[in-house]
Order: sequence, then structure tokens, then C-alpha cells
Amino acid sequence: MAAASTQADYLTGRCLIAMPGMQDARFEHAVVYLCAHSAEGAMGLIVNRELPDMTLSRLMEQLNIPLTPACAERAVHFGGPVEPGRGFVLHSADFLAEASMLVDKRRALTATLDILRAVAEGRGPRHTLMALGYSGWGAGQLDAEIRANAWLIAPADDGLLFGPDNPKKWQRAIEKLGIDIAKLSSTAGNA
Repeated sequence: MAAASTQADYLTGRCLIAMPGMQDARFEHAVVYLCAHSAEGAMGLIVNRELPDMTLSRLMEQLNIPLTPACAERAVHFGGPVEPGRGFVLHSADFLAEASMLVDKRRALTATLDILRAVAEGRGPRHTLMALGYSGWGAGQLDAEIRANAWLIAPADDGLLFGPDNPKKWQRAIEKLGIDIAKLSSTAGNA
């Protein structure tokens, strides 16, 4: 009889790093921060892929939120293929709105306009990552992908999540694990 899963078995607050040879082009070289992972499924945001024609100031303009210097030309990320018109802000937990979901002690996720107004007014969180869309998995789906060698798992840190240089985040995430990219194989084996 298999042991029951515990919350410690889940990966909330960790990063998924797409393996070379990822079959789904939407996740090729992706680094995904898992905001939630349980027996019911998982939800996360791709933290290293910017939307090419969208900036925070442009988004604020579309939402009729007054622009301020705090809305500098910051990127808006492609959070994933699910609900691409829905916005999410991954942020440091120094700011919490009523609708914020605490991911761990250091980070939260908010999907309401309140956080965008707070950012525009300069009273928002210290670190933010704005994303449209999210990455989602049904019950057991992510676990099966991990067993199939589609993802590496890494601890999250603020530099990886909120830092600049999105094109290099995938490589940096793998290097943090002490892995030589040239030696990675996308084929899995069983002992």
C-alpha cells in the first residue's frame, strides 16, 4: 500500500526548469515558478519569457490606471498558455492585499487591479513580476511530466524570479543546480 502524500511532497514555491528537448514549444527553455502544487494540480508562472509587444506602462494605459514614474518600461511576462488575457503579479510578501495568495514566507501572488494601482502609486511591493496567462496542470499531470524527465526542480530565489536578463535565466537556473547543460539528456531511464 502506498503512503499518503503529504504537503512536503509538493513543490509550491520551487522552480521548474524545462529539460532540453522539451516537447511542448510553449515551455522550451522555460523557468516556471510554482505558486501552487497539490493533489488537485499545479499552477505557476513562466518567469523568463517576456511578451514582445507589452510593457507595464502600456498595460496600465489599457487598464486606465494613471501612469507614474513607477510604471517605467518594465516587461510583462508570458506566464503560460492558460487564460492568456488574465493578469497576475508575482511579488515580494512585503505587500499583501486582501486578494493576495501567500505562496511562501517571502512571495505572494495577486490577480487584482489593486496591486497595479499600488505599484503605480509607489506603495507596492519591493519586487514584482507582471504576467499575462499562467501555466496549469491537472491532478497528477505535473508529477507524470517530472517522472518522464521533462522538468528539473530547483529552489527559487529573488534574483531568478525578479532579476533582469530573462534570456539567461534558464541557463542560470540549471547552473545553480551544479549541472553542465552540455551533459543533460532528455531521455529518462529506470533502475
